[in-house]
Amino acid sequence: MSHTVASHSDSTAASAAIPDPEVVVKPKRRQFTAEYKRRILQEADACTQSGEIGTLLRREGLYSSHLTTWRHQRQRGELQGLAPAKRGRKADPQVAELARLQRENAQLQAQVERAELIIDVQKKLSQLLGLPETSRDDNT
Repeated sequence: MSHTVASHSDSTAASAAIPDPEVVVKPKRRQFTAEYKRRILQEADACTQSGEIGTLLRREGLYSSHLTTWRHQRQRGELQGLAPAKRGRKADPQVAELARLQRENAQLQAQVERAELIIDVQKKLSQLLGLPETSRDDNT
């Protein structure tokens, strides 16, 4: 009877096909300063020959939509609009005022509770010491 032995070359080929476990870092959204946008717009405006704008965009790693957006912002006179805007929902001033008033209300309620506690302690102390109660009259 003959016995066959499995070759080790099959197992080494399988181990070479294992994927790399390194996790790719999530790319960050690029942000451009207002000065950079102005400089690129000036360079794009100075382009007169065919293909110069494409060369500029490739050199800077930009898309034509960047130029379109920045030109619209410039036409609307948004000098500050060329600066990167905060993403997300705009803050509602009424919500901020409501939150401020709620904090103030909570602080005032805590002060009233402390004052009432102090008054209760004073009443009990005066009863223990046998001091006469003084009535609070607003007319005196």
